[in-house]
Amino acid sequence: MINIPRGTKDVLPSESYKWQQAEALAREICGRYNAREIRTPAFEHTELFLRSIGDDTDVVGKEMYTFEDKGGRSITLKPEGTAPVARSYVENALESEALPLKMFYFSPVFRYERPAAGRLREHHQFGVEFYGGAGAEYDFEVISLAYDYLTAFGIPALSLRINSIGCPHCRKAYNDALRAFGEVHKEEVCETCRVRLVSNPLRMLDCKVPACKEIMKTAPTILDYICEDCARHLHRLEALLAAAKIPYVVDSGIVRGLDYYTKTVFEFVTDALGAQGTVCGGGRYDHLVESVGGKPTPCVGFGMGLERLLLLKEAIGTPFAPQNRVQVMVISQSPEYSDDCFALVGRLRKSGIRADCDNTGRSLKAQFKFADKQGATYAVVIGETERISGVYSVKRLSDGNVQTCTEQALVGLVK
Repeated sequence: MINIPRGTKDVLPSESYKWQQAEALAREICGRYNAREIRTPAFEHTELFLRSIGDDTDVVGKEMYTFEDKGGRSITLKPEGTAPVARSYVENALESEALPLKMFYFSPVFRYERPAAGRLREHHQFGVEFYGGAGAEYDFEVISLAYDYLTAFGIPALSLRINSIGCPHCRKAYNDALRAFGEVHKEEVCETCRVRLVSNPLRMLDCKVPACKEIMKTAPTILDYICEDCARHLHRLEALLAAAKIPYVVDSGIVRGLDYYTKTVFEFVTDALGAQGTVCGGGRYDHLVESVGGKPTPCVGFGMGLERLLLLKEAIGTPFAPQNRVQVMVISQSPEYSDDCFALVGRLRKSGIRADCDNTGRSLKAQFKFADKQGATYAVVIGETERISGVYSVKRLSDGNVQTCTEQALVGLVK
């Protein structure tokens, strides 16, 4: 037997309806915000991620699936969805469309890391990207969209945490302060943080090593260094959130894990499972489009992992809507009527009804058992009388209630 690769998971027919509900709700919410879907390839040229994400991030340094194709080109399975959207925006000249341009996507993403619950080597992301809006109003719109989606999906105890990591101008002063702090603790931090101390000290705040996390709690905070423009942007966002009654806290420890972020960063976290966990993260990345060869374009967005979201919904007991099962199972009294059953099923399907029949030659009793296992609402039996008269005996399987009706009446009954 060939087993599934470690860190991947099949979505079985008994579970796929949950994914469909998560995606359908996302499409509905995005539609309310005038966001349209974009789809990008599962792999890109490696250079895209090196230029956009940053060499010092864990994603680039440790987690990317990179290989050389038969043409000698370095190719990477996409580890996140934002950079490919930026590449598509530039390559397809989407700046010629009316801006702001609001987009969303569902995408597989690939990261080589230790598999855990809700964290797979191939997982799936729901992401939103708003291009062309520089004001905090667009940060608010993206956050509001995520909040509307998560609450509508039934995720309780949400806490929004926001921060500003400044612009390149004010971040330089903050990096200098972090370097000075890091030099004092150089012998106490991990080897990776010693490298980051020189190349990108902001990444030290994102270290997962417990000892480093403890040390960085006493590090200087970015909010003491942001410029007036970045401070105004943050205060405007706070005012918009307060007016919309979306609860939030300012958390100076949030920096996110990718280098393209500027100004606003945010996370939605929940303690519904006991330990606090992030269910959605995002922020502003006003220089990303430039980094992949485009014109200066302000952008803001978020990403959330669908596997983690579904696990959370199940664990807290928030119910999913019932799975759409077959509405009518057409049953043959004997094999000679199987073609009649097949024909009726075809007509019912054309009328918009989910219908099926058994084509394996099962007995009458076995066909009823099959109908029950398929979760059918009604069973219709066809024999000689029904074939001649066109009047069917319709049994409601939940309680055994039986009534007779024509095909047209059957359609009306089911609908």
